[in-house]
Amino acid sequence: MSSTHNIETEEAYSTARSRLIILVLGFSSLCASLMQSLVIPVQSQLPELLHTSAANASWVVTATLLGGAVVMPVAGRLADLIGKRPVLIATASLMLLGSVLCAVSDVFGIVIVGRVLQGFAMGYIPVAISLVRDVTPPRLVNGAISGISATLGVGGALGLPIAAWMVQYYSWNMLFWLAATLAAIMVVLAATLIPGVKPAKTGRFDYIGAIGLAAALVAILVGVTKGNEWGWASFSTLGLIGVGVLLLLAWGFFELKQDEPLVDLHTTAKLPVLFTNLAALLVGFGMMAQTIVMPQLLQLPTATGYGLGQTMLQTGLWMAPSGLMMLLFSPISSRMLTRWGGRLTLIIGAIVLAAGYVFGFFFLEQPWQLTLAGCIACAGVGIAYASMPTLILANVPRHEAASSVGVNSLMRSMGGAVAGAVMAIVLTSQLSELGAPTEWGFKLCFLIGAGAALGGALLTSFVPRGNPAQH
Repeated sequence: MSSTHNIETEEAYSTARSRLIILVLGFSSLCASLMQSLVIPVQSQLPELLHTSAANASWVVTATLLGGAVVMPVAGRLADLIGKRPVLIATASLMLLGSVLCAVSDVFGIVIVGRVLQGFAMGYIPVAISLVRDVTPPRLVNGAISGISATLGVGGALGLPIAAWMVQYYSWNMLFWLAATLAAIMVVLAATLIPGVKPAKTGRFDYIGAIGLAAALVAILVGVTKGNEWGWASFSTLGLIGVGVLLLLAWGFFELKQDEPLVDLHTTAKLPVLFTNLAALLVGFGMMAQTIVMPQLLQLPTATGYGLGQTMLQTGLWMAPSGLMMLLFSPISSRMLTRWGGRLTLIIGAIVLAAGYVFGFFFLEQPWQLTLAGCIACAGVGIAYASMPTLILANVPRHEAASSVGVNSLMRSMGGAVAGAVMAIVLTSQLSELGAPTEWGFKLCFLIGAGAALGGALLTSFVPRGNPAQH
């Protein structure tokens, strides 16, 4: 009797401890994802606030995207080599440092450095997802992965109204003090509540590979994100993208010859991993498309005949439910993963995402209609985002778990960056006499978003079938 009681007590304690760890990882991932949309409400004011040109000020947004893209595969690989807990503490500490730099200075260069460091916080999320399998009972894994994956969208959606409210009633510096406070909490929680897990395999970190990948990603992303501003046929745009592609090819050739590469390309070439990553690119495109297009349509003046005339704060509030929808769908995603596996769950998620865009194509006359379209789309994103890490983790060695999830997260970010460029091209090529994007321009963006999502579903169908518990 005593022995049975002890076993039950130990199991209950283990479950309670696991739930606490999941809560910490989810909260911290949510805080990290907030950095992506933190300055959007003050984007038009940045030239004046930082005493610089509008072209320079746009780097305040781009810098965080670049920081996040560079750090995700690097953080993942470091986590596999030295342990996940130290990397979680390090990424949260960099977010704290970057937030403080931005909060205390209005010098353009210092703010850019701070925003890059804030972008490094995105490295927290793939490491947190990969840690779940190590510290939670199997029955909690799907739910935990679903919840943490959902924070990628929830943070971005909630960041808009929170930031708009703070800027309207306080000052833009308060945005960064809020971020610094959240980062400090993340550091304390990671240091005190996240257990240390011995790495599955030790080895040497590939510094040359990390530098090469960072250089290639920065070149490509800068070219893509600045193409609309510089001109897509300009030497700067084509040159940077071309250099980035060449660097990426050279990096891949180099990695294939390494015994301990930053990213094991042999693993990423496995069909389940390859098609999941390609689907992540298209689903990431789909998610970011609605994040870019819907706020513009909501804020467009009613004088256009189709604009909805909302303020930034109102826009943020209309967009917030879509982010929360991702969180609400976490338990549903978990049950889908348990019953049907990652492959079918990802296909369903991509189709639901496309359905959200189709709804928006036909119904965009009222703010609540766009909110409903966003909720449908983000429900699909939540389902899809939950399934991707599950598919990746089921098909890679344990000692490559964090780095593989990091690459998958990178593909989502790359899809989002491409979406930003494509949506900008479409909207600026479809201008009315008032100089605003036409209604057809917005509808075309919805169609492109739906097409990308369906493309993600199609690619996922090529993932080999397997045991639902694994795939």
